[in-house]
Amino acid sequence: MSLIAAERICVGFGGAEVLHDVSVAVQQGEIVTIVGPNGSGKSTLLRALLGILPVARGRVSRAPGLRIGYVPQRLALDRSLPMTVRRFLSLPVRVSDGAAGAALARVGVPDVGALQMASLSGGQLQRVLLARALLSDPQLLVLDEPTQGLDQPGEAGFYQLIADVRGSTGVAVLMVSHDLHVVMAASDRVICLNGHVCCEGTPKVVSSAPEYRALFGLGTQGALALYQHVHDHDHTHDHDHSHDHPHEHDHTHA
Repeated sequence: MSLIAAERICVGFGGAEVLHDVSVAVQQGEIVTIVGPNGSGKSTLLRALLGILPVARGRVSRAPGLRIGYVPQRLALDRSLPMTVRRFLSLPVRVSDGAAGAALARVGVPDVGALQMASLSGGQLQRVLLARALLSDPQLLVLDEPTQGLDQPGEAGFYQLIADVRGSTGVAVLMVSHDLHVVMAASDRVICLNGHVCCEGTPKVVSSAPEYRALFGLGTQGALALYQHVHDHDHTHDHDHSHDHPHEHDHTHA
């Protein structure tokens, strides 16, 4: 049984249909990345799967008792409101100092607990949001454009972190990517969305699909670039493209 699935769902706003006949399923332990142009319904699909938005037709199903950790696209913080990272991790359910410290260490920011939320860099904030999501010991992590606003090293590092978390915990991951042409190499499946599912498959299959190239143009020569993070001796964030398409090396962001 799938952890979460949408079966031929349609979702609309004010009489306009945003999603039409969309079917998506996430299995235990897999990483699924959704890409699509602005307005394609990516965040709408996530909200429908999470039960935040109603569906006009079709149905959404979740495994009984499914534990979901959610990392939002952005967090609106009142910079005048004092709140430490440690306090934030106990909202809305209080967690122990030990659990909070372990979660921060797992995501690579063990020393930020006493810092104010408003003082965090973009990369630190995304890791704190991920730590909070992991505190519920989720079976499924849902991430809505988690690397938007990060530079390429920050993006690659965050993708590697997600892959490491999946590897160590077995959590399934459903992620919306903000970049049409770059997805994390650890993705098991990529779903191209534009109001409906245009194409779906492994990154290599999707990168060569005519539906993908017709819809998303010829950025990076029309191929998906895969972020493959490599640990090296000086701890810089390099990207190993040895398994990529020969034309995937130029992955400048639009």
